[in-house]
Amino acid sequence: MVTMPTPDTIAGTTIAFSFILLGNAITQSFMGVPALLVDFPRPSSPDHPRAARLLGRQWPIFWQVGNIFFRPISTLGILGYGYTAFSAWRYASAVASNNGWHTALIPAHGQVEKGNWKIWGVCAVCHLITVVHSAMNMQPLNAKLEGLSSAAEVVNGKDKRVDENGAALGTAKGKGGGVDVSLAEYYARRWIKLNLLRALMPLVAGTLGLWQSLGAKEVPVQGVIV
Repeated sequence: MVTMPTPDTIAGTTIAFSFILLGNAITQSFMGVPALLVDFPRPSSPDHPRAARLLGRQWPIFWQVGNIFFRPISTLGILGYGYTAFSAWRYASAVASNNGWHTALIPAHGQVEKGNWKIWGVCAVCHLITVVHSAMNMQPLNAKLEGLSSAAEVVNGKDKRVDENGAALGTAKGKGGGVDVSLAEYYARRWIKLNLLRALMPLVAGTLGLWQSLGAKEVPVQGVIV
């Protein structure tokens, strides 16, 4: 018979997920993307279309790793913190009603259940905010950045929207819809700023979760095996 993981195990794993997401967001916002923008030419420079196209070709690396690895971690964070909040709520209910029904529903209880279930709920909401923010605000910007590759090709040739120095003008169609090649650096720096929320939310969730795990105190409950 396969036993279910204890709430302590689930909470600990989910807290680790939060700090993994935090580390990833810090790396992207302060190391990865800024490195791509070092000496990025101004829109008036003849080197700008080529730099924009290169940025568009590099961007899928960030995007694909985020979708394949970090998006599932964010989602599992919602489920893990949600389950921990529910476990803590059930423990609190057992305390309030002074009975032992709690033990019949959870294979083993531990430290995290003795904490405040509302705090665990806040942790789950933090991860939910991260997922929603990624879908609504980050994905359209990701598409524009990836679309710079094909858009830069258009302004360099077929569409002829370049000035006498060869700098890109106007907009062209890419995966992100209307992609303005002259805004390539702006798109990337805007992404850096929006990504800071994806660092803040896991930081809050992980810190609160760790505080709950280490600071929760035992509450004696009749009928509950400790």
